[in-house]
Amino acid sequence: MERAKRKLQHIEYALSTGQRRLHGFEDITFVHNSLPNISTAHIDLQTKIGELSFRSPIFINAMTGGGGEETTKINEQLAYVANECGIAMAVGSQMAALKDERERQSFTIIRQVNKRGIVFANLGSEATVEQAKRAIDMIEANALQIHLNVVQELVMPEGDRNFCGALSRIEQIVSAVDVPVIVKEVGFGMSKETARQLENVGVCAVDVGGFGGTNFAQIENKRREKQLAYFNEWGITTTASIAEVAAEVQRIRIIGSGGVQNALDVAKCIALGASAVGMAGYMLRLLIEQGVEALIAEIHQLHEDLTLIMTALGTRTIADLQNVPLVVTGATYHWLRERGIETTRYSQR
Repeated sequence: MERAKRKLQHIEYALSTGQRRLHGFEDITFVHNSLPNISTAHIDLQTKIGELSFRSPIFINAMTGGGGEETTKINEQLAYVANECGIAMAVGSQMAALKDERERQSFTIIRQVNKRGIVFANLGSEATVEQAKRAIDMIEANALQIHLNVVQELVMPEGDRNFCGALSRIEQIVSAVDVPVIVKEVGFGMSKETARQLENVGVCAVDVGGFGGTNFAQIENKRREKQLAYFNEWGITTTASIAEVAAEVQRIRIIGSGGVQNALDVAKCIALGASAVGMAGYMLRLLIEQGVEALIAEIHQLHEDLTLIMTALGTRTIADLQNVPLVVTGATYHWLRERGIETTRYSQR
């Protein structure tokens, strides 16, 4: 199947499968602060990933591109929303545009609309240094996301079957490009072992892309004659992924994503150790079903709600929120204990 048609199917199936909310956020409870000694006027939502400064920890995560006029329109609208709300935006995989010049417009439209905003380029781990540089130049990107999607590729009928050398290619790209490199999972979560390897080759940040959001195994299974159903439940939840990685890495930042749909989810990601939080499927559905103005209003509401939550917790900054006490229970607690991570590092701080 041609790549453009596959991109459109991904959008269709992402909307039809939805998000099952199996991310683990229900296992995270904040310790209430009866004396926060703070005003909503004190709250500062700014954060940093490497040398990049963000007005908000919330950003539009990688979704689409390379699907002709339909994905061009979606990216144009998302770029407009990002510009209006002052948030960063990641594009979908640009490999389609590197292989077919006709698909460039579905990506370049983003920089045309959002001239001064923070934009992340995106390629898979099969990309070469030369392809990475072209993807960055194509949209004048401020950072590069390299996505890891092994399970998606295995379920995809026409997907890759050889994943040798991915870490080496990532290391080469990190050394060769002039922008920060973020490595992102696409919905199956990230382990502490993977994060350690990526930290050792110099990546700037990891996006855990936890299980519980858009399920690309289910999406690709809809495109198969014989389904590989055992991959539909495969992965590490968003909460367990963030906590695992936060316990392991020292020098790189963490991005939380995977089923995030409201400001409380955002706050919990940050409190577990994330510096920024990506939202994709939820925003795509809102854009498609209700339109641009509804999505803009929702992002403003997310910022207002996050401000209220941070006020209730007595946390003025994102760094303060990363150190607020919380209690981990349920399946997330069990997972972390089995993985050798002491959860009192959160409850006793």
